[in-house]
Amino acid sequence: MKASSTTRSILILLFFLLSAIVAVEAQEQRMMEFQEMFSKYQTQYRQLMKSGQHKDAVVPLTTLVSLLDTTTIHQVTPIPEAAIREQKALLLYDLACCYALLGHKKQALLALEHSVEDGYKDYNNMANDNDLRSLLKDKKYQSLLAQVQGRQPIHVLRHSAPYARDAERLNDGKPLFIYQPKESMNLRVVREYFNLDSVAGTGDELSRIINLLHFAHDKIRHDGGNRAFVEMDAIDIYNYCKATGKGVNCRQLALSLCEMYLSMGIPARYVTCMPADPNDYECHVIDAVWSSELQKWLYIDPTMDAWVTDENGTMLSIAEVRERLINDKPLLLCETANWNHETPQTKENYLDNYMSKNLYYFVCKRVNRFNAESMYRDYDPRDDIQLVPVGYVSESQHCEATTDPDVFWAKP
Repeated sequence: MKASSTTRSILILLFFLLSAIVAVEAQEQRMMEFQEMFSKYQTQYRQLMKSGQHKDAVVPLTTLVSLLDTTTIHQVTPIPEAAIREQKALLLYDLACCYALLGHKKQALLALEHSVEDGYKDYNNMANDNDLRSLLKDKKYQSLLAQVQGRQPIHVLRHSAPYARDAERLNDGKPLFIYQPKESMNLRVVREYFNLDSVAGTGDELSRIINLLHFAHDKIRHDGGNRAFVEMDAIDIYNYCKATGKGVNCRQLALSLCEMYLSMGIPARYVTCMPADPNDYECHVIDAVWSSELQKWLYIDPTMDAWVTDENGTMLSIAEVRERLINDKPLLLCETANWNHETPQTKENYLDNYMSKNLYYFVCKRVNRFNAESMYRDYDPRDDIQLVPVGYVSESQHCEATTDPDVFWAKP
């Protein structure tokens, strides 16, 4: 008996669905194998460098550089090619340090030159690194240092174009962003699962916001090199960390905390803070949390358990932190700021260097809700909205953009 056209259509659809599932699984397997191999050699060379065995550290370092030179992982997984190049620049820099400490000046300068060619940009580190002190008077080193100096994040940020009024969007009366109400079933589950009423406490609004920040930071470990292959919601991400002992990237951490705020009826967005360089894949994702008391969006970073204040101790928004960096106004980082309770953060390293790079433009989801980025739901770039300086065109040209911070940071 011949199959009907409907049956054939169903069979074809099932075939394509199965193929898509197999492709996703193969992609995930390829990424995990790459991450494991990379992590293996990375751990080796870091331990050797830490113990002063610089000659032995050259072997795993050169192995890693060769791995990144030949890998095609960026062609078959979401890992961007720019990420490969950025990591290679860091490895070549460490290789230069090893050669310099071993007295191999020519090899050290060659490795450092390749590092700069691949985009190395940490001027303060390069200028003050004792590992490179044998190269300080060399003209080649001075030339490379000058190239890196122009890449300083604060220099790039302070030379960004200004914002501009977006009258059409400002006056149309339609909100750009939507916030899922706390009464929704999934958010109620989040609130009850984590017992967030108890976590937040009975203090004022700001204390409740900070208590929830501390909770997410303590319960969900950060690992910028690891993406958990789970559903993108706070419960799945938390359980992944608990079951595996591994951390998750800043996006998954900020997304989790955002859900916790929403479940408590506190408007929140997770904000992708982007660098100006389109080849710089390393962004940072934090949260913007609405304070009814202060009538603004607060800068909240669960990766670093951090918020920022002015000289009077008033908590600042992301927009205010950016403006103060550009105009060299006082910024105070909270005393709790740390990475995984292992590395304290300083205003100089965290704000002046790291975040000044990542505050060039911003991207938020239009709809802020439970599981906003499911791995098993089609991604539509039109779901994103950007705030960009005048004249700047990001690589994500298909999503909506505005140059008006009043529109982007409007009251919920």
